[in-house]
Amino acid sequence: MRFHDARRGALWCILVYNDGMAQIEKSVRQSVSIPARVAKRVRALAKTHKTSANRVLVDLIEAGLESKDAQKKRFFALANKLTESTDSAERQELKKELARMTFGG
Repeated sequence: MRFHDARRGALWCILVYNDGMAQIEKSVRQSVSIPARVAKRVRALAKTHKTSANRVLVDLIEAGLESKDAQKKRFFALANKLTESTDSAERQELKKELARMTFGG
C-alpha cells in the first residue's frame, strides 16, 4: 500500500510539473569543419564558462541566427520608413543607411 501511494504521488508530480516545463528540442548530429583558430577560441570559451565546446557552438550559432533575423527586420523597417517618408533629407539618409547595410561600409 505504501509503495502504491508513493508511486501515485510520483505520477502526480510528473503530470503536474512536466506540463508546464519546456520541451527539449530534438538534437541533430551535424559534422562541421572549423578553422583551428576558431576551435581554439571555442574551447577557451567553454573552459571559461565551465561548459562544453558543443554548448558554446550552439549558443554562438543561435546568437548569430538571432542577429541575422534582427538585421533583416531592421532593413525592412528602414525600407518601409523610406517608402513612407516625404522629407527629402530623411529619405537621403535612409537610402545611405540601406546602402551601408546592403553593400557594407
